[in-house]
Amino acid sequence: MEVLPKNKELLARSRSLRKGYILSEVIFWKQVRKNEFHQIDFDRQRIIGNYIVDFYIKSLGIVIEIDGSSHNYKEEYDGKRQQFLESLDLKVYRISDFRVKNDLLNVMKELEDYIIEYFS
Repeated sequence: MEVLPKNKELLARSRSLRKGYILSEVIFWKQVRKNEFHQIDFDRQRIIGNYIVDFYIKSLGIVIEIDGSSHNYKEEYDGKRQQFLESLDLKVYRISDFRVKNDLLNVMKELEDYIIEYFS
């Protein structure tokens, strides 16, 4: 994977988000940190261009977004953001905040199936 653009002015914001406690992101992170999910390395709150994505798998070029209430009424912004990420040949995989909190086992199985389907 090539080097992705990065707005370094977002470094402080990215660090503060990593320390934040959005419950669904913490729950998901506990499943994938330290290569615990199929030995895949996940980055958390990664800067790509002028955006900070929730999770990023560099080896596969996958951005994982956990969509909670902060995404409400931001369809246009999210659409432009997704277009930008896809223009870099990244795949964007979205998971609802509700499902992470209430259906984690199936969320992780669906992510596994997605990775197998597209990257095997």
